[in-house]
Amino acid sequence: MPTEFVFRDDAYRQETEATVTGLTEKDGVAGVMLDRTVFYATGGGQPGDGGVLVAADGERRVTVAVYGETKQDIVHVLEPGAVPPAVGTKVVARIDWPTRYKRMRMHTGLHLLSVVLPYPVTGGSVGTDEARLDFDIPEAGLDRDTITEQLNALIAKDAAVSERWISDAELEANPGLVKTMSVKPPMGTGKVRLVEIAGLDLQPCGGTHVRRTGEIGRLAISAIEKKGKQNRRVRVVFA
Repeated sequence: MPTEFVFRDDAYRQETEATVTGLTEKDGVAGVMLDRTVFYATGGGQPGDGGVLVAADGERRVTVAVYGETKQDIVHVLEPGAVPPAVGTKVVARIDWPTRYKRMRMHTGLHLLSVVLPYPVTGGSVGTDEARLDFDIPEAGLDRDTITEQLNALIAKDAAVSERWISDAELEANPGLVKTMSVKPPMGTGKVRLVEIAGLDLQPCGGTHVRRTGEIGRLAISAIEKKGKQNRRVRVVFA
């Protein structure tokens, strides 16, 4: 049974009741599959959530959530040696909210960074305290202070952030929506999730984001690194 991805409809949900639908095991580490979850699974440069599964017989710590083989299921990876709850067990799945919220703020900030630097994105990573985007930029000469100022000006607009779905065919008909060169948007289910920052940005993304850009807080460009003839890595931290 596919997992219901609660986080896609409400990234602010910190917990949900769920039922254990399956178990995995790899190298002595157990994984738990649920019928529904608030845990974001590692993907698109954003790390999977950690947290706990609370059952009648106690808590199990989830170190990370990852996709199952079909990407229709999410596996909640437990601490090494932890005994998983049995299939059919009722649990409460609860994420590490402070960490998730930082990632939501940072991920939304990276969308705005791609507005400030309108170049093809060749890679990226969302961290808790630092994030980065890699750009295919023909010319060097990027200035950290200027980019920081422009980025925070966009954040200060407090623009609304929303999601909507389009078909795979609609995305293929509008290739300009895709900014990433190295990672393709999640396709194959017949629909693709678009994230829109009102008046500023629109692109496919399966990650978690804040509702308004003002929630991001001030960011700063901490470093600009040359990774190739035309590749620049731009690092972002909370100011």
